[in-house]
Amino acid sequence: MSALRDDRGSATIVGCFLMAALVVVTATLVHIGSAVASRHRAQAAADLAALAVAVALDRGSDRACGQAERIAARMRVRVRECSIDGWDTVVEVAAEVTSALPAKGEAVAIARAGPAGQGSSASAVRTAPSSAIAPALSSGSLPLPHLGE
Repeated sequence: MSALRDDRGSATIVGCFLMAALVVVTATLVHIGSAVASRHRAQAAADLAALAVAVALDRGSDRACGQAERIAARMRVRVRECSIDGWDTVVEVAAEVTSALPAKGEAVAIARAGPAGQGSSASAVRTAPSSAIAPALSSGSLPLPHLGE
């Protein structure tokens, strides 16, 4: 009966359970990190594709949406939708979440490009105050971001 009350080796069992829990937590964190990275990649691709569509609108809507397909393919995402309404473009892309876990899914992102203000279709887009734009318009040039030398 004293053999049943002996607790030698119990630390080994507890250690094995703790290591298994650590492996599960690590795998879950890696999967979440992969999902977040896929979401960021999808948003970047959607932003670039929407800008490319807006720039190519003068060549027709089919060729403009073709630009979105090219950018999406290079960024390993797929275009789910490319819609054009006047000068407004909306691009929706999906990126596959790759992970070592068997759970699969898609990270989806939507981006809009087009002129700001005056009845644009996206009400959540923030625009610069008119006082900040007026001096640039009167000088004949719009302020553009510096892209390097």
